[in-house]
Amino acid sequence: VTPWGEIVAIDQRGLFMGNRGCVHRGRRIVRPWQVRRWITCVLEYKGWVAPKWEPGRWTPLFFWDEAVAWAAGHRPCALCRRADFNAWLDGWQSAFGERPEVDPMDRCLHTDRRDGKVQRLHARAWSDLPVGAFVVLDEPGPGGTDVPALVLGDRLVPWSPDGYGPPIDRPSRGAATVLTPRASVEVLRHGYHPVVHPSAS
Repeated sequence: VTPWGEIVAIDQRGLFMGNRGCVHRGRRIVRPWQVRRWITCVLEYKGWVAPKWEPGRWTPLFFWDEAVAWAAGHRPCALCRRADFNAWLDGWQSAFGERPEVDPMDRCLHTDRRDGKVQRLHARAWSDLPVGAFVVLDEPGPGGTDVPALVLGDRLVPWSPDGYGPPIDRPSRGAATVLTPRASVEVLRHGYHPVVHPSAS
């Protein structure tokens, strides 16, 4: 899954797996999601590895790292990542003043991440962006396509299907176009520390 939330077939092998329900038929992706509960899981849990392409079963998706998963609109799984899920709830409570129930939280995230059939973007001051958020670079990449980039301290690290590229300086003034959903940005701002792929640094 890309930071744009798109499901693509690439050689990249990431650190996390995810779930949006059953989005495949045979070996084809036939829809972007089935359920609002978009979660991020570990690759293996107590010796169990997710089945692939089973009819009627949920479709395992994969992410380069947690920052990409958050940009795409996912959150930690409450089963296989309980400690991270609790840390996510702590960040949510700190940001919004109350500890959320799962269903209302997932409805909020779904509203934040989708604008009809496309990803919902929003503007935010560069100075207000936490480590782990994803933005769109002002300068298009090869072929004129928009390039997503990870915020990492005073740097931006461009992402591509090949992984993270060389960092560039993060602007100090003005506003960024942000991919990571608003609520997820607030959770990051209020103490959640995402796992970032080692290649980013």
